[in-house]
Amino acid sequence: MANEGQGGLDGIAGAVKRAGAKGLPPVHLWNPPFCGDIDMRIAGDGTWFYQKTPIGRPALVKLFASVLKREGDQYFLVTPVEKCGIAVDDAPFLAVELYCEEEAGGRTLHFRTNVDDWVACGPSHALRFEPEAATGGIKPYVHVRRDLWAKVTRALFYDLVDLGEQRDIEGRRMFGVVSAGQFFPIAPAAELKDRW
Repeated sequence: MANEGQGGLDGIAGAVKRAGAKGLPPVHLWNPPFCGDIDMRIAGDGTWFYQKTPIGRPALVKLFASVLKREGDQYFLVTPVEKCGIAVDDAPFLAVELYCEEEAGGRTLHFRTNVDDWVACGPSHALRFEPEAATGGIKPYVHVRRDLWAKVTRALFYDLVDLGEQRDIEGRRMFGVVSAGQFFPIAPAAELKDRW
């Protein structure tokens, strides 16, 4: 995959296709040798770039997303025989759609990513909220798989705030959202008047 001169984007895609089968490939089981970095980047808005040009084929983006692996703070595209580094500006995915499922046992929040993965928020797919230093705001994320996260779009974040409630957590009043029986704190309740 690192030899971009032979086949370019289609060559990389071919190597990924040969490595995969139906469903998500078991990239967490693959530990091939590192072949260097390739000029691929996932921008903060979820756009994938190859050699500074947006990848315009959604099927190709989905293919690459299926073999994305994170190790520490680094991201790689992997096959059983090669591992190539790519750049990720923030999170590799965006959460672009939210569906609330109301059942007798409570509410479950389902998120769709920009590569059409659906995740049901809960113990296995947590929400986390990070402070955004530049704006003083909060950036929300939902766990997709194997230490890969999706940044929740601003519109969906407002939907989460609308679904929010207050609870006492370890002696502190927190504002957060519940999904699949789990409470995900967004911010201390005392800060609400300053934020929303």
